[in-house]
Amino acid sequence: MDVRLRPGTPEDAEACGRICYEAFRHITAQHAFPVDFPDAETATGAVSMMLSHPGFYSVVAEQDGRVVASNFLDERSQIAGVGPITVDPGLQERGVGRALMLDVMRRAEDRGFPGVRLLQAGYNTGSLSLYAKLGFEVRDVLACMQGTPPGGEIPGHRVRPATGEDADACNTLCRRVHGHDRAGELADAIGQGTALVAEHAGRISGYATDLAFFAHAVGEGNEDVKALIAAARAFAGTGILVPMMNADLFRWCLEQGLRVQATFTLMTTGLHGPPQGAYLPSILY
Repeated sequence: MDVRLRPGTPEDAEACGRICYEAFRHITAQHAFPVDFPDAETATGAVSMMLSHPGFYSVVAEQDGRVVASNFLDERSQIAGVGPITVDPGLQERGVGRALMLDVMRRAEDRGFPGVRLLQAGYNTGSLSLYAKLGFEVRDVLACMQGTPPGGEIPGHRVRPATGEDADACNTLCRRVHGHDRAGELADAIGQGTALVAEHAGRISGYATDLAFFAHAVGEGNEDVKALIAAARAFAGTGILVPMMNADLFRWCLEQGLRVQATFTLMTTGLHGPPQGAYLPSILY
């Protein structure tokens, strides 16, 4: 197609937000799944944040001077996260998505990121095929779960709001579990007041940037992540993403009354090792 790629700017928020909403609404309607963004305003808010945040790289595609697609790369931490990538429904399956993916992958390589990750909606077989062709490998399968947080406490665990003084301990924990930290995301979440920490035996044994679609959590073990889930006021957005290969944690969420909204696939290129603990990814990775 005759499209031109260029860096995104904050002025692209309305056009990119509208396309983001319409693209997700189009694909989810085909498969009768909940849409990731309830309306165009919500999608525009999310896209606007990424277009204006210095920790995100953005690229838009234009045709005849009109924005028709966009993609983002989360560069806040040691591993880069892709998405959301969205193309105007009338221009899909014409190579625009591939061009946007190649652009952010070149960006990650130029910036020296040791690994790139993304989450792919299980019902979207087209994106699964594209990412696999581009070198991404399947690492885990996630259930997006929604419902009323179970409340109560996990014995021996205390959950409280995170503060700036907790950052070092949280980043050390993330490195122990994943082999890398997510310091940029954690710093943003602490600044926004959404981050939580779980304490066990006198130390921080888990943390969450929030319990939400765009947030992640890390714990020494399942009990730490369960404590964070139980303490949530709500699961923002579409829900939390629970690794189904972690049978104990997945089963516990089901027993607490949470329901599966959709499934997602965690895919990676570059650095990746099996987690040495429990975790909840964000929709970015």
